Amino acid sequence: MSAIETFSQHPESHVLGTPAQGMAQLLAAVADRATIHAGGKLVRVIDGPRQWLMVETSGSSGAPKTIRRSPQSWIASFAVNADLFGVTPADTYATLGPLAHSLTLYATLEALHLGADVLALAGQNPRNQAQQIVGHDVSVIYATPAQLGLLLQGLQAAKIDTVAGVQQVFCGGGTLPPALRSSIASAFPSAQFIEFFGASETSFITMSDDATPMGSVGKPYPAVDLTVHAGEIWVRSPYLFDGYATGDASDTRWDGDALSIGEMGYLDTQGYLFLRGRKSRMVTVADHNVFPEEIEALIATHHTCAVIPMPDPKRGHRIVCVLQGHATPDVAALRQLCQIRLGAHAVPKEFVMIDKIPMLPAGKPDTVTLTQWLKDRA
Repeated sequence: MSAIETFSQHPESHVLGTPAQGMAQLLAAVADRATIHAGGKLVRVIDGPRQWLMVETSGSSGAPKTIRRSPQSWIASFAVNADLFGVTPADTYATLGPLAHSLTLYATLEALHLGADVLALAGQNPRNQAQQIVGHDVSVIYATPAQLGLLLQGLQAAKIDTVAGVQQVFCGGGTLPPALRSSIASAFPSAQFIEFFGASETSFITMSDDATPMGSVGKPYPAVDLTVHAGEIWVRSPYLFDGYATGDASDTRWDGDALSIGEMGYLDTQGYLFLRGRKSRMVTVADHNVFPEEIEALIATHHTCAVIPMPDPKRGHRIVCVLQGHATPDVAALRQLCQIRLGAHAVPKEFVMIDKIPMLPAGKPDTVTLTQWLKDRA
């Protein structure tokens, strides 16, 4: 087995700070070319004839499954990122989430492979995270929008106005509200900000930058071929997963070497991808197709929210928007926004406040819990 087919640790790469849970197992698997199984709060090592990467995920539905992929499907993008963004062994990565989560695991393995140092900050309070990012001269951050929001709070608590040393902030796992992106740009004035769209099954699909139009998730990541048939997005790339080791997803389908995970959307004339939502979450309102994610993305530019379709005997479904917080929202303005951008059938019939929206480990709203909560309060 050639070295390029397995994960490796560059001799110049070091793990800084207090080792994260699972780090010792991960380093052992890399050294032994053993299979890595990440799930829950643990990273385990499995012996076998070849190395695989297994990542447990609950996705957006909460149904557990295990993604199986070859090391090469991630290693291929390590080289792309190094070339695009100039990552070298002189860099220091910081990760903010548990090592068992796909984004953190990816960033850690990329740093080890490219020779960068890696600082794992999961489980620490935001203030400590901010102080360690400064203290260890971190230059690259990988995080979800929620993690970046907490990190900004940590910077404020530590009375750190700006961090000039950070050169790249990679964000994945959710939509970043414009206000949060602006705050991140102010906190890290030297940083290039890169948002990725993808899934556990596909890895990178698109990436966006300052030229990306509002509402788009960007253009295809290098070596990704995107096509849209009947509104369904199909992906060909060297980064696709091998299959499910456990569990399944009804929306995941292969057509030759092209993969669909049930995402619906469209490409504009400039090649930018716009998402509508998952086919599995699409509902009908008075015989019109409505995508809850499309409404969420629009309202999320103003409020943290989750959109839940509830059964309605006359219209098929009624749309309920759950807003996080205590401040009274301008409901009329939000309804008008949805009316103008998405049409009358996508306007929520009800807006409900909740202290904190329950989230899945993947960083997305727990729609199952929210649906039951709405039923219980009815």
